[in-house]
Amino acid sequence: MIRVSVLYPDGDGKTFDHDYYANSHVPMVSEKLKSFGLIKGSVDKGLGGAAPGSPAPYVSIGTLVFETIEGFQQAFGTHGEEIMADIPNYTNIEPIIQVSEITLGD
Repeated sequence: MIRVSVLYPDGDGKTFDHDYYANSHVPMVSEKLKSFGLIKGSVDKGLGGAAPGSPAPYVSIGTLVFETIEGFQQAFGTHGEEIMADIPNYTNIEPIIQVSEITLGD
């Protein structure tokens, strides 16, 4: 399995509409990618850093879990332009995207 992490770094002048992201963008992405092997997704809203009172390094982190990297690549090849075009509706942050292999331990 693979995980696609979409990280939105915090910083001065950066805005993020969590309501739109959770209630409009994420459901649209899930609907479009499900037929390509999307297993599940999640949304993290940054609350703080490791030290007490420190800011979260990321405003939000979205994750998508796919059966295969090929499924993700096919899904993003088909719907990526539309998904990326929706980003200005909820943030002025350029997301960082990482694709990772999920390994399970004991």
